[in-house]
Amino acid sequence: MWKFKKPIQYEITPTDINEGINWITLKLKNIESKTLSNLDVQLHSVQPHNLTVSAPGWPGVGQFIPELGPLKGSDLLFRVDAIGSADVYVTLEGRKDGEYFWWESSWITLQLTGEKARINSLLVLSSPYTPIGKPVSAEVSIQSLRKNGGGMTLEFWVETPSWKNELVATMNVEDLPVGNIAHYKVEATPQEEGLYTIYAYLHDEWGFEIDSAIETIYAQKP
Repeated sequence: MWKFKKPIQYEITPTDINEGINWITLKLKNIESKTLSNLDVQLHSVQPHNLTVSAPGWPGVGQFIPELGPLKGSDLLFRVDAIGSADVYVTLEGRKDGEYFWWESSWITLQLTGEKARINSLLVLSSPYTPIGKPVSAEVSIQSLRKNGGGMTLEFWVETPSWKNELVATMNVEDLPVGNIAHYKVEATPQEEGLYTIYAYLHDEWGFEIDSAIETIYAQKP
């Protein structure tokens, strides 16, 4: 499905991938009237422990487009090596009508075929700015992708403003009918002022990470 963020329309195909090496195509189209040139195109993995990216003929993850004129498109090939699903995003750096240009896409999920489940969302059920000492609730929704027989676990971690990582809860994930969604909640109480990062990790019965999600909240003095 094509996505849009000025001045680029973009799409990655396929988004359903297999374990191991996959070749995916990044399609870019300049939908505005100004020419883009000397474009360094990078594809990034948000979860590199699940999926790594490379480009044919290049030591890293980048490709180069000399010029992308108005309403012109370009298809770029990338290789991904996957052991799990992951989110990826694209960055462009170059010139736009001769001036410096930087662009970043939204995240796109590459879903590993055969995985048991995925995290649909992680939501903090309170104000983005919460008082110190007041409990904060977070909720994860997990969707079953195939008959899995149970055995999965969900972990909630919090990174505090003083850079400490704390395990808040570990939960067993129920065996759901395919397509069904279950919700899991956890509470934590901020004790210091600053930015807290909440992590949710979904693991299979062997302890391998299937999916993850991140959310933030800021705690302040009452």
